[in-house]
Order: sequence, then C-alpha cells, then structure tokens
Amino acid sequence: MAAGAGGVVVIRVVVVDDQAVIRAGLRTMLEHESDLTIVGEAGNAGDAVQVVAAARPDVVLMDIRMPEVDGIEATRRILAGATVAPPAVLILTTFDDEEYVFGALQAGAAGFLLKDAGPDVLVAAVRTVAAGDALVDPSVTRRVVERWVALETSASPARPVPAAVDSLSAREREILVGLARGRTNRELAADLIVSEATVKTHVSNLLAKLGVRSRVQAVVLAYEVGVVRPGEGDLSW
Repeated sequence: MAAGAGGVVVIRVVVVDDQAVIRAGLRTMLEHESDLTIVGEAGNAGDAVQVVAAARPDVVLMDIRMPEVDGIEATRRILAGATVAPPAVLILTTFDDEEYVFGALQAGAAGFLLKDAGPDVLVAAVRTVAAGDALVDPSVTRRVVERWVALETSASPARPVPAAVDSLSAREREILVGLARGRTNRELAADLIVSEATVKTHVSNLLAKLGVRSRVQAVVLAYEVGVVRPGEGDLSW
C-alpha cells in the first residue's frame, strides 16, 4: 500500500475477469473510493500473473471461472511467484462454485465474495483482505471447508498430524481455534484480552510454523489433519 493525496493510504488492486464489462464495473465501484485504485487488469490467468508481477498490487480480485486456466491455478501461480509481500487474492464467485472455492482456498486465496455483492460489500471486502484480517465471510468459508473435508475424509483417513502442528504454543493453538471459528483479529483480541497487534504477531508465527501462506490455509490444514472436526470448530488435542 502507498500513501496518496493527503497522506491517505491507498490500496492497489488488480482485477482479473474474462468479461470486459465486469472489469469495467469493478473499476467503477472501486475507484469511487479515495483509498482504492486499480493498477492493472487482466482477461485471462496467464496475463494475470504477468500483470500482478509488474504492478505489485495489495489485492487481486480474481474470477474463478476463466477459459483455459482457471482462477485456482492463477492464484497458485501468483502466490508462488511472489518473493515479498504477496497480494491478498479475493475470489469472485457464484453460489454454485463451492468446489472451485475450496480449491482456491487451498491455493492460498484470502477469501471469496459473491459476484452480485453490492459496492459497499465489495469495498469492505477489499479493505479487509488488504489489512490481512479475517475472511470476507468466515461462516460461509467454514461451511465450504467443512463440506469438502468431510467428503474427503469419508473416503480416506485424515492425514497424520504434522510435527509443525504439535509445535504450536498454547496461545497459538487458541488462535488457530479462533481462526477455525471465523473470528476476526479484533474479536480474538477481545476473547484473549490482548491487543490486535499481539494477535497479528501470533497469527504470523503460527502461519510460519505451519508453512502456509494464509489464515485460510491454516484452517484448511487443521481440518484436513483432523485437529478440527467438521461441525464443531474445536481442536481435538
């Protein structure tokens, strides 16, 4: 993020969608805000990787269904290619894309937003993921994660618990429980009676220990290895 006129911190955004009219609509909605600016657009996944590398945005609005290469693979390539400060990828989706959404979350997306969300919701979502805070809709994301992990584990046993999970401190485990329940940094700070800065530090530490890029991936990992049970939101250790 960069300082704009009057010292306002401006969030840099790249929009990726194969429909030009949608890109134009998103640009109109976002650039109406003084703290948001579009620094690039792409109509396909291949161009998206190049545009993001050149523009170095804070947030990427990513369409999930595109010809040839979808938004899941584009997200994976963008985050894998980021050397420092990777952008937060916000997936644009529809109600019938749950399988795609789960794949995107596994790839490291920061969250997802329905395409028919209004301007206020879209702007709030961009600001939220730019700040590295909670998912756009934690409750919906949790249902998606639970549904697909339940289907996977019904056919095969849960993965062994990695040593990295066992290495988490007691406080980091509490934070992971909170993430699984969809708590925001502010809510976690209130729950644990600490500052938001302290919560952010704990989140950063647990992500590093688990070897994941985002809080979403941490939650997915917790479900996949069975330390969080679908429908409960509590760790099983």
